[in-house]
Amino acid sequence: MHNQQYRVLVADDDENILNTLRLILKVRHFDVVTVHSPELALEQVKQADADIALIDLNYQLDTTSGQEGLDLIQRLKTIDSELPIVVMTGWGSVDIAVEAMKYGAVDFVEKPWDNERLVHILNTQIRLSEGLKKQFRLQQQNQLLQEQLNLCAFDNIVALSPVMKNLMESLMLIVESDANILLTGENGTGKSLLASYIHRYSSRAEQEFISVDMSCIPDTLFESEMFGHVKGAFTDAKQQRIGRFELADGGTLFLDEIGNMPVSQQSKLLRVLEEKQFEKVGGAKTQQVDVRVVSATNADLNEMIGDRSFRQDLFYRLNTFEFRVPSLRERVDDIIPLIERFGQIYTEKYRKPIGELTDEAIAILQSYDWPGNVRELSHVVERLVLLSQGKPLDKQLLKRVLPDYQEGDMPQSTLSPSQRHLVVGDGAVYSEKTVYSDKAVYSEKTVYSDKVAHSNTLEEIELEALKQRLDYFDGNASLAAESLGLSRSAFYRRLGKTK
Repeated sequence: MHNQQYRVLVADDDENILNTLRLILKVRHFDVVTVHSPELALEQVKQADADIALIDLNYQLDTTSGQEGLDLIQRLKTIDSELPIVVMTGWGSVDIAVEAMKYGAVDFVEKPWDNERLVHILNTQIRLSEGLKKQFRLQQQNQLLQEQLNLCAFDNIVALSPVMKNLMESLMLIVESDANILLTGENGTGKSLLASYIHRYSSRAEQEFISVDMSCIPDTLFESEMFGHVKGAFTDAKQQRIGRFELADGGTLFLDEIGNMPVSQQSKLLRVLEEKQFEKVGGAKTQQVDVRVVSATNADLNEMIGDRSFRQDLFYRLNTFEFRVPSLRERVDDIIPLIERFGQIYTEKYRKPIGELTDEAIAILQSYDWPGNVRELSHVVERLVLLSQGKPLDKQLLKRVLPDYQEGDMPQSTLSPSQRHLVVGDGAVYSEKTVYSDKAVYSEKTVYSDKVAHSNTLEEIELEALKQRLDYFDGNASLAAESLGLSRSAFYRRLGKTK
């Protein structure tokens, strides 16, 4: 077997034995490090990783009992709880070998040893150790993935509105880099989904995406959660734990609600980001880590820096690039496509049909304030699927699922008939007609229909003119308003006023 990838730490106070083992193992392509005392063995494990340790039980202070070797096993395990240890004993010293196994050794060889048996033991224990590490890592990653399924429930991102298009175009410019990204914006705007998207399209996409809600970690458990702990590190540490940084090694670590971190935790996080290394709680071994950090918050970090509740140096580490995720109020053009997307998901989940939106319902949904943003919209659509029984989604039904809705004059729908039927693509949701022009162009010589000419009042004439202007732009209220020199809200107010 080719063993050059494996490093063996050999500890013995007999220089002849060290030289012999060095020769035997190097010939078989092991990377061999030899030391002649327990203290040097401990120092070596602190400084560099070893795949296995081969140690003598008796040193110069005590040449018969093996107590020095037993103490060394315990101290090595304190530094690296996963390090497999094989002990060397004198011929016929089976009792002390059994005792060593109780202390944490995985196997033993008797002096004088058989070379092939020794190499076989080392290879076997290294493979077993690697298998256990992979199994344990997978178990913890799978547990995290179950917790993070909600991040990927809605796989594609809807970006028809200009503000979301601009955001996605900007993200695509730097998504493949390793630059740290800070996402800001209100709760429920989809920052977690965007973080997952950034990972999927990055150069680290084949590695792990690990998410952690920083607002939920008690101060006393921060280091254990983020960096892991060794067995016995504290009272409830019944087994070792792999921290989030180690799980994300090579991939992306998403720190959600970063603004809710206590200052006492911020300095610990900053150190890892700066030095790219950490130690498990209760362990002395320093581990290197390589992660890309994406963080998110709904807090004003600049304001928090001003009142000293957030570290400025940590802020600079997190926001190589900062992107504000717009609220749903700013994404009116995305509301109906999002409803279509969520409708597909929940009709499949509950095996229930969802009815078609009425014009009045569309107007209500597009003018609603959406304090909970996309998350609230998702819950509303879920309730609509469960309550509609395939019937039209009208104003009365919306009253039941929008607790904050207050009845009043509502603007007309900004969707033309051709835009109410949406086509779901591989990567986004597209309407059949999308207006890309930066500035509205509208002929002032438009000939209005006879309906306008024969309207009885000025209000009726204005209403019909506004509706025709809206139809001209295929229901795009922003373009229609711009062509009239009005803001979008003023355009809606005029529509509502003249109804």
